Amino acid sequence: MSASTSTAAPKRYVLITGCSPGGIGHALALEYHRQGLHVIATARRLEVIEDLRALGMTTLRLDVTDKEAIRSARDEIDELTGGRLDVLINNAGYGYTVAVTDMHLEDVRNLFETNVIAPVAMVQAFAPMLIASGDGRIVQLGSIAGFAPIPFGAAYNMSKAALMALSNTLRVEMAPFNVKVVHAIVGRVKTEIVKPRSIPVDSLFRPMEEVFQAKRIGVSQEGAMPADELARELVPETLRSHPKRWVWAGGQTWIPWFFYTFLGQPGFDWLMRKMFGFSEFSGVCIDGEPKLIPV
Repeated sequence: MSASTSTAAPKRYVLITGCSPGGIGHALALEYHRQGLHVIATARRLEVIEDLRALGMTTLRLDVTDKEAIRSARDEIDELTGGRLDVLINNAGYGYTVAVTDMHLEDVRNLFETNVIAPVAMVQAFAPMLIASGDGRIVQLGSIAGFAPIPFGAAYNMSKAALMALSNTLRVEMAPFNVKVVHAIVGRVKTEIVKPRSIPVDSLFRPMEEVFQAKRIGVSQEGAMPADELARELVPETLRSHPKRWVWAGGQTWIPWFFYTFLGQPGFDWLMRKMFGFSEFSGVCIDGEPKLIPV
């Protein structure tokens, strides 16, 4: 692991995982830096965050699924900060867009390793430093997927639901040490997390291929908030003396908030079927005709 550090006197230290360009972590790094914190930005490949180092941030190569890499990062950060850390941002994660019946279980396990187990490992490694700061913060980058039944996203949905449960439990456990836990429920954001993928040819859902391709990117990016705007919205909340437990941030979060608050699960189910073309697909299944669904 290699690092580059700023010589400027730090005010407060924030560690952010998953800072590759085009994502939320990169935008958060820039905003915390703008707010005057000493940012420790990490990514699997150090060269992709060279722009952050050039701005005076500390940059570390870190694979959050590698316990030895986490241990090494902890030791280096401990030396840099004098044994304290003010804010830990668990942001690193990725999606897996496939129907439950088409999932490869090893892919699901790998996703959970990054999206759920890694945040636990990071908290375990850095809890003493957060406590030492006297007013530590743990910020978990969750998603509306944590409670919305988004089709073809069950693996990601499950991981974000688990992360929410982790945040809520951790908030209670860390309260005696004055470490506050903020769970960000992120809505639509313009990032590079949506990757090209087709429905397998032998899938039950192959007749939905056309609408799948149109909806999966269209729905996720319609009304999406730029990542830098999300960062400007989220960062100040995490630095408040008494931050909110849950922070709804990102584009069109009012929609899932409304359904979650007033209409419950039946409302969510109806909304997801409508948004992703499952109402039409039900007709195809009843007819028994393997035809493509019009967009």
